[in-house]
Amino acid sequence: MIIIAGLGNPDSEYEGTRHNTGFEVIDVLSEKLKIKVNRKRFRAYYGKGKAGTEDVLLLKPQTYMNLSGESIAAACSYYKTDVSRDLIVIYDDVDLDTGRIRIRKSGSAGGHNGMKNIIEHLHTQEFVRVRVGVGAKPEGYDLINWVLGHFKGDDVSVMEDAKSKAADAVLSVIEEGTDRAMNRYNS
Repeated sequence: MIIIAGLGNPDSEYEGTRHNTGFEVIDVLSEKLKIKVNRKRFRAYYGKGKAGTEDVLLLKPQTYMNLSGESIAAACSYYKTDVSRDLIVIYDDVDLDTGRIRIRKSGSAGGHNGMKNIIEHLHTQEFVRVRVGVGAKPEGYDLINWVLGHFKGDDVSVMEDAKSKAADAVLSVIEEGTDRAMNRYNS
């Protein structure tokens, strides 16, 4: 079972915010793969289905961003997941330009508290992540207000394209392998 987890915050007030980009990519994957993400377990909403020939679980932790690791670790434990091979985490990244996609096989949390909590609960940094750029905070802006803010102007359409591209990147990781997906999407 390949677990694909998108990071975000559960309340409706966070819908459409930069920090909920991971949830929104899961929504795109849900549509593309015809998998309903409406069951509850692992302190998350989830849905099971297929991506090509692979069994996949789409996961939206409901623990709030900073505790995402609790939910993801519970799902990985239940399915006895080899996280270095069968876990893909999708999340927002303020260090990437708006709409840019970056795939990595491993790495630090890079200041992202959700990722820090996942690494802490999994006891490893060795898992695939798909980072979706939400742009750097403007000078003098509070980081929390920035990531909990909504996209405006041209960034709205840029992010619609980015979410679709990120979903395609996840499918590429599954179907072609991480190295090929990195070559294709990390340009």
